[in-house]
Amino acid sequence: MTTIAGSDTFYGRIPVFHGFGRLMDPDLYSPLPRDWSIGVADIVESTKAIADRRYKAVNMAGAAIIAAVTNALEGREFPFVFGGDGASFAVAPDDLGRAREALAATAIWVKEDLDLVMRVALVPVADIRAKNLDVRVARFAPSPNVSYAMFTGGGLGWAETAMKRGEFTVQAAPPGTQPDLSGLSCRFEEMPSMRGLILSVLVVPARDASPSAFRAIIEDLIAMVERTPDAGRPVPSGGPEIKWPPAGMDYEARAARGGSLLRRRIRVLANTMAAYAVMRFGIKLGNFVPKVYVQEVVENSDFRKYDDGLRMILDCSEELAHALEQRLAAAASAGVVRYGLHRQDAAMMTCFTPSLDRRDHVHFIDGARGGYASAATALKAMPG
Repeated sequence: MTTIAGSDTFYGRIPVFHGFGRLMDPDLYSPLPRDWSIGVADIVESTKAIADRRYKAVNMAGAAIIAAVTNALEGREFPFVFGGDGASFAVAPDDLGRAREALAATAIWVKEDLDLVMRVALVPVADIRAKNLDVRVARFAPSPNVSYAMFTGGGLGWAETAMKRGEFTVQAAPPGTQPDLSGLSCRFEEMPSMRGLILSVLVVPARDASPSAFRAIIEDLIAMVERTPDAGRPVPSGGPEIKWPPAGMDYEARAARGGSLLRRRIRVLANTMAAYAVMRFGIKLGNFVPKVYVQEVVENSDFRKYDDGLRMILDCSEELAHALEQRLAAAASAGVVRYGLHRQDAAMMTCFTPSLDRRDHVHFIDGARGGYASAATALKAMPG
């Protein structure tokens, strides 16, 4: 995202790194300023929503946090991470008020339009450091167009746990409040596995794990994945399939502003039909070239990340999935990691495209049959 002159430039000054295998290098991470705050959000009883096959609603809620805060901050750069059934981010003190309003508005929108309950909280970095934890951030660029934040230090995990205890809560806005979710959409179809299965991976350090031993395991896992085609990217090289009307049309209508839901549905129906024609027939509109945009969608996809733990959505063979599970089981037995895995047949994408004139559109990937939320359930069931 662009940085507006005069805004806090801390995040923009962090060097971008390439090559996901460098992820665990501590020199890549910079400590957040003490006067910043951490925003956290998640869906209450997401496991039940997943059991009810409301995968897309859960993902839409998590991505809505990032869209709402980005729009509230008028496009200023800030670090964020999508977690499937929620999201985390960090903001400078000058942006704290707007972030709070965006969180509050999103929480009530999620309740009224998605029929889900979302917890939201804002946690001062100073409170995290008082617990002898930290929040350090790096910037990984999967493509020349965009970078994603990576977090370490244990602070994000502590902030999420504090939120679940009812601390630092941001109260939902009054009923009817609508966040600005401009650019949030889900027009692409599910992406079936091309290599055997879609594997959701979640790995965190065990309570008494040696940092060096945990780093070695994560680097080993990444190396195993890097040797596979496209590093296990679940997005097809030609981009996800597009149909009309799109499967996620109703969610996009609920995210839109202005008029009754019926009128918004009609408007989104017309807009998506026009967009489908442009994409289907490769019609160039000004600086927008469909073929280029689709390639950027592939390159910009956010299918692996680190936020106090490794998260990946992989399109892989059963053999690789088995090898990863064996490696993780051995590491768990040695007291180094706790992990959760979830197998499914497809992945899905939720998109945030603030402007078609920009190349930094972001595309959040999750498993289409439970994804990160189901992997987290498996992790919680592990001892330690």
